[in-house]
Parts: sequence; C-alpha cells; structure tokens
Amino acid sequence: MRGDKGRNLIVDLSFGFSLKIIRFTSLLEKEKKFVLARQLLRSGTSIGANIREAQNAESRADFIHKMKIAAKEADETEYWLLLLDNLENYSLCKELLTECGSIIRVLSKIIGSSRK
Repeated sequence: MRGDKGRNLIVDLSFGFSLKIIRFTSLLEKEKKFVLARQLLRSGTSIGANIREAQNAESRADFIHKMKIAAKEADETEYWLLLLDNLENYSLCKELLTECGSIIRVLSKIIGSSRK
C-alpha cells in the first residue's frame, strides 16, 4: 500500500475487504459451496478493482461512472453475504456485511459529492 501521504480511505478499505473476501471464499470452497464462493469472490474483489480504476479516470463523469460500478458490485456482494448469513452460521459473514455496508456508505458519499 502507499505511504501515509498518499493514502486514500476508500482504496484502502476496498483492498482490505478484498483480502477478507478471498480468505472467506477459500473456506466456502472447502465446504463445496463453489457457486456461492465464485459469485462472492467475483463481486467482492471487483469493488476494489473498480475503485482503483476510478483513481485514473479521464474525467469527472468517468470517475463517477466507475465509482457507480463499484457501488453496484458492493450491493451485489452484500446480497451474496446476506444469502450466506441466512443459510449458515458463518461468524465472518456478519463482519463482512458490516464492512460492506461501510464501503457502500462511503461510495455513496463520494458519488454524491462528486456530482456537485
């Protein structure tokens, strides 16, 4: 990650979240929940990838568009986590749901303030 001077809250949050998603989906695969693991891995890591891509946007409109894609991926990730939380008693699901909710709120604020 970058030094303190170049830190970016949403980039850091989404990167850490992606690492947790990768670890969690590895556990799901061991339990043979391959489809759910694959869906969660794809959407959960896509959040950070889109946020990272937005950091090099060509315009404000491009930045907003990429952040909206990240927000959609976060919503999808929340859906898969809610399904898993209701299917099984995974203690990590609640933590990931809380973190995903925080990312959604930060993205919403960034998108809202970027439109002004």
